Amino acid sequence: MSPETLLAAGYAGFLLLAALVIEWLSAHTHRRSLRYRTAGFTYHESIDHWECPEGEHLWPHEFDHERRLVRYRAKAHVCNGCPRKDACTDSDRGREIVRPLDPWPHSEAGRFHRGISLMLVALALLVLVAGAARNHRPDEAALLLGALVAAVGVGRHLWRDFRAHPTGFPEPTPSHGLRLTPPD
Repeated sequence: MSPETLLAAGYAGFLLLAALVIEWLSAHTHRRSLRYRTAGFTYHESIDHWECPEGEHLWPHEFDHERRLVRYRAKAHVCNGCPRKDACTDSDRGREIVRPLDPWPHSEAGRFHRGISLMLVALALLVLVAGAARNHRPDEAALLLGALVAAVGVGRHLWRDFRAHPTGFPEPTPSHGLRLTPPD
């Protein structure tokens, strides 16, 4: 087996591993930031509200259709009279928690990281196809074909999830300077 084939398969494997690590790290970071912002609070899905460590409730206050977020807010008079207010919020309008309606990969940051991962998979596919075009021995072709199947599997999984969910970007309007009707 030629060193070129081993290098192509190894580099493609490294790119696929890097793509998966980026996916895992970005999802982990997202989950961690959500936990940090809601530390000590409990979400009750059945009645759609948050409960603070003091037992007070934060009810839905605003629904942001454009960003697909729900803002929950506690009553100002309750928060302002709370002995733990200094550790909880600096707002005089009550503690606010923002909950995204869509899971991680559908946020703008998630889509950015997914795009980077897909580009790494595409580069791995390019390296493997170039390696297969240059090396035709059966053992080399088998190694490159196996790596190619793995790259296609990873890419298919990432692409399917990328395309299946909305971007969350606002629709273009005339105020953005975009032409919405075809020119005459």
